[in-house]
Amino acid sequence: MLSKSNSSKIVAVSKVLANYYYRRFSLTTNNLIRTAFNSDYESTIPLICTDTIDCPFFKNSENVKLYDILNLRTEYNLVGKEKNLKTTENFYLNKHKNSVLFDYESYFSQKIEDKKRDGSYRYFKKVIRHADSFPNVQEQAENKVKDITIWCSNDYLGLGRHPYVLSQVTDAVMKYGAGSGGTRNISGSTPLHYKLEEQLAKLHQKESALLFTSCYVANDTTLYTLSRMLPNCHILSDSGNHASMIQGIRNSGIPKTIFRHNDYDHLEALLKKLPLDSPKIVAFESVHSMDGSICDLHRMCDITHKYGGITFIDEVHAVGLYGENGAGIGERDNALEKMDIITGTLGKALGNIGGYIAGSSNFVDLIRSYGSGFIFTTSLPPSVLAGTLASIDISRSDEGRALRFKHQLYSQIVKAKLIEAGLPVMNTPSHIVPVMVGNVKAAAEICDRLLNDHQIYIQAINYPTVARGEERLRIVPNPCHSMEMIDKLVFALTDAWLKSGLSLKKNF
Repeated sequence: MLSKSNSSKIVAVSKVLANYYYRRFSLTTNNLIRTAFNSDYESTIPLICTDTIDCPFFKNSENVKLYDILNLRTEYNLVGKEKNLKTTENFYLNKHKNSVLFDYESYFSQKIEDKKRDGSYRYFKKVIRHADSFPNVQEQAENKVKDITIWCSNDYLGLGRHPYVLSQVTDAVMKYGAGSGGTRNISGSTPLHYKLEEQLAKLHQKESALLFTSCYVANDTTLYTLSRMLPNCHILSDSGNHASMIQGIRNSGIPKTIFRHNDYDHLEALLKKLPLDSPKIVAFESVHSMDGSICDLHRMCDITHKYGGITFIDEVHAVGLYGENGAGIGERDNALEKMDIITGTLGKALGNIGGYIAGSSNFVDLIRSYGSGFIFTTSLPPSVLAGTLASIDISRSDEGRALRFKHQLYSQIVKAKLIEAGLPVMNTPSHIVPVMVGNVKAAAEICDRLLNDHQIYIQAINYPTVARGEERLRIVPNPCHSMEMIDKLVFALTDAWLKSGLSLKKNF
């Protein structure tokens, strides 16, 4: 609060100011005020108040301590503001006096308990990968380490531990350092970025390619950006699409229609209902990550183009695994020229991390220029780029073709042996081996028995990755496995299946 002496000073100051403003505004604009405070000062000046220490009125006033006036004015204003704040605060508190503050931690805990009760809570295994022994790995649990064999890795060909890939990664680290140093726009573009984008475009027979930190980011950013920019765009999305595609479509807010998984007649029926001249994006996967199904690329692309749409095709589970050079289903089926937009990953068959898009130069430059998920993210480090370039070299070589052949062979052998044993395997045309359980708790129990009794690691797949009631084991054979390992897997899974109370059946 202000003292009485300060209050008196404020009153005096107020009178001075009132006199000044009266004199200032009572004169016409053509009048000039001659100074009355210094008889030697013969020139005329306009008294224009600046409300600062340079104010000519204050400077020419007698017995006025300028700094005291400004300080008192500030103090007075602050007291007024404090009173207003207290009044507002009291009103708010009175209005909400019976309210209870939201308990964030209790809410978080409750949501986690919900997932634990319905069996969908995820417990991560601590897996120690060794480059010289994959797919034999180790699990660390309760300060104990035990040897296990992994059957669910997405390092499909084992290139993540290939000697040539490792040598290129370590050389890049020693030469360039650990990180990229920034976004692509701010010091994060290196010759290796451009070289890898050039090689990816060449692999898919496209004009251009663009790197992302993951294919999740690539799908999300590209679908969001493209659909928002195309005028009156409509998206048609396969019902089995990955969460990254769904997220990009949902975030865009653009009108969308869902067609049944790989149902070409349903897609065409939906396209017929849309204006022929309006932009349309048809988004789908070539190889479905959970069902292992493979779409008819020619048919899907032909239907899309017939009705004026463009195709957005996720080849994440096909790159490195299909085609003469490992470009995916598009290369295998000679459909690359029909595929408008291709997305892929560096983190599965190529054994590194990251994602990318490939397409026309104009399209890629559009996403490069407008896609926030690309613009505002630190770029991939040189070690990843060098490692991926090495993996692409292998993929294009005879060694890569031999690895793909063995990979496909082992997948077919595993499927056949599991079906013969009476396990409910989806006999899919791809390398993915889904064993259908249909119960979240049973799936978890089987995996625990495999790990504890047989030292085999397979991860149960449940909601939200798959729908409730469609829980499964997703087995992924690898060319680094052996026939002995395959026989052990079949025995172990049959044993765990029966001990979990499930029955076997023939000819699923």
